[in-house]
Amino acid sequence: MGGEAVNIKERLDMASVFDSLPVEAGTKLKKVAQPGWVSPMLATLTDERFSREGWIYEPKLDGERCLAFNKDGQVNLLSRNQLVLNASYPELVKALQDQPQGDFILDGEVVAFEGAVTSFEKLQGRMQLKNASEALASDVAVYYYLFDIIYLAGYDLRELPLRYRKELLQETVVFKDPLRFTPHIEREGVAYYRRACQKGWEGVMAKRFDSPYVSLRSRDWLKFKCVSEQELVIGGYTEPRGARSDFGALLVGYYDRGKLRYAGKVGTGYSQETLETLGAELAALQQAASPFVEEVKETGVHWVKPLLVAQVGFTEWTQYGRLRHPRFLGLRRDKAARDVVREV
Repeated sequence: MGGEAVNIKERLDMASVFDSLPVEAGTKLKKVAQPGWVSPMLATLTDERFSREGWIYEPKLDGERCLAFNKDGQVNLLSRNQLVLNASYPELVKALQDQPQGDFILDGEVVAFEGAVTSFEKLQGRMQLKNASEALASDVAVYYYLFDIIYLAGYDLRELPLRYRKELLQETVVFKDPLRFTPHIEREGVAYYRRACQKGWEGVMAKRFDSPYVSLRSRDWLKFKCVSEQELVIGGYTEPRGARSDFGALLVGYYDRGKLRYAGKVGTGYSQETLETLGAELAALQQAASPFVEEVKETGVHWVKPLLVAQVGFTEWTQYGRLRHPRFLGLRRDKAARDVVREV
């Protein structure tokens, strides 16, 4: 996805890159010092599916959101909650250090594949590694799918319409594995969504092509989901039964007007390694009182401080606000527990 437009050892002529923009777009550029952090733009979940003029459609990738900051040759990969990810994905750092265009801030998703489909479960094998040597020795290959550029060579691009940010991204980044350009199509959103679901993708992102980049959840970016997944806060766990070790099921919930609402228990999806490592984290977070606002009628419960966030797959929400057929997919380190709400 994307070819080598320049020799990677050469420096780009950034003036000519910006001169290629239409005059009205060029007025949106702001020459400013590079910010140390930019909160990422977030999409809104919708059950509407549409094909609409002025919108583009991208695959919704099942991975870890990541912003890449390069300043004076120093690259940092940062998660949504500003954790440094360099040690987990050192090959991405190296690929970004070799880029020819100077200072930048890029936005994208780090993914691993299970067959032809991105898999958050597979990515867990890299997300949890904190040593660069171990990460490079891992058999889990990762790729960085870039879909936006926020800052480039002294200019803030956030007021520039998405269509021109996409053009600058393609013109200035050398796309060679593990760096990939996120493909998109125009107009045929419904057909693209159907194909995505048939292929087993998580869904589709719909983005208004003239939208600026804003650091909040926006309806200019929408999520069409093929599968039901969301982040949930771990508030407790049950005792293990039979041959299982460490814990039986996680008790999970979401925040609603500052209160942690109970969403059910998640008893499947755990490897033995997960039971042991997550079990140790849970044991260290135990507290006497339940963090949930409702009474939870389970036996053998251990309550924990609501700090850990799990990614959970499920078939649907019940009329009582509980998950049906939930399955643990992995821990999320890129979202604060207090930011977890029910997606509707």
